[in-house]
Amino acid sequence: MFGQMAEPAEVAHPYYPLGVDIPHYAANTLPLPVILGSLVGMLGSAMLATSTLALRFNPSLGKGQLVIFCWFIVCYFVLNHATVASSQNLFAQLWKEYALSDSRYLTSDPFMLSVESITVFLWGPLSFLCAVSIVAASPLRHPLQIIMCMAHLYGVALYYSTSLVETHFTGRSHSRPEFLYFWVYYVGFNFPWVVVPAFLMYDSLKTISRKLRSFEQVKIGLKGYEARNGSAKTAVVSKKAEKKEQ
Repeated sequence: MFGQMAEPAEVAHPYYPLGVDIPHYAANTLPLPVILGSLVGMLGSAMLATSTLALRFNPSLGKGQLVIFCWFIVCYFVLNHATVASSQNLFAQLWKEYALSDSRYLTSDPFMLSVESITVFLWGPLSFLCAVSIVAASPLRHPLQIIMCMAHLYGVALYYSTSLVETHFTGRSHSRPEFLYFWVYYVGFNFPWVVVPAFLMYDSLKTISRKLRSFEQVKIGLKGYEARNGSAKTAVVSKKAEKKEQ
């Protein structure tokens, strides 16, 4: 009818649950090998550049510390949910590919927006501070590392639990059922954010425990020395007093 506005046609997309609203969706223009290859290349270049700078500031940095440093550099990232669905830059296409395993990244899901906002403004900078503390051999390294690892583990727990609970009670799944998208993307790509933080937190707790044990041993040794030294001084004073009396 004249005067009525035509409703915009729904844009077809491959994301689950079927029919989920993804405004302004535009399909990726780059093939998957190009997207993944570009990501690996950029991450490799970033880690190589930052590792070179780290070794310049601290040449004594060991291989293990350098690997941990690179891990925290990788953790430092920024996400843009408002434009990712329609954008065609490399990172947007990468996230649209990953979103096949979790469409919440494209639907401005309140949980995802809240968690990723905390990540951008808090956990991202804290990851950078962890990396800096490793290079600077700062005593704050292990406390910061424990906080950051707890944040990763808690975030992953919330990420999985909210999705799985919704699937259990409503039957709505945000992941495509194919092996690649569920087991490789959804499970496999998040697995390092469980294993690595758990290992690093254990390492930090063990290091702090060892240092505190050594500190307690030093305190006990100092108390023993002070007790022996005090007894010797008392004996000298007594001898001097005896000589004066004679």
